[in-house]
Amino acid sequence: EMILRDWSSDVALPILEVLPLAYAISDECISCGACAAGCPVNAISEGDGKFVIDPDTCTECGACAEVCPVGAPAQA
Repeated sequence: EMILRDWSSDVALPILEVLPLAYAISDECISCGACAAGCPVNAISEGDGKFVIDPDTCTECGACAEVCPVGAPAQA
């Protein structure tokens, strides 16, 4: 963990790590299932009218975006 020292006081403050956001599927989804089939961690399931990505399972690998014929998955 990196520490940022506040030299105006004797307090060391932790620097928060910026993490990438999970992918999400836009309304452009045509419910073909290509993204779900291409997801190596099974983070994608069929939702109401379009497929959805579980952000807690998604590893941001981009496999879904690579196989989607309409480009619906993108980083949120």
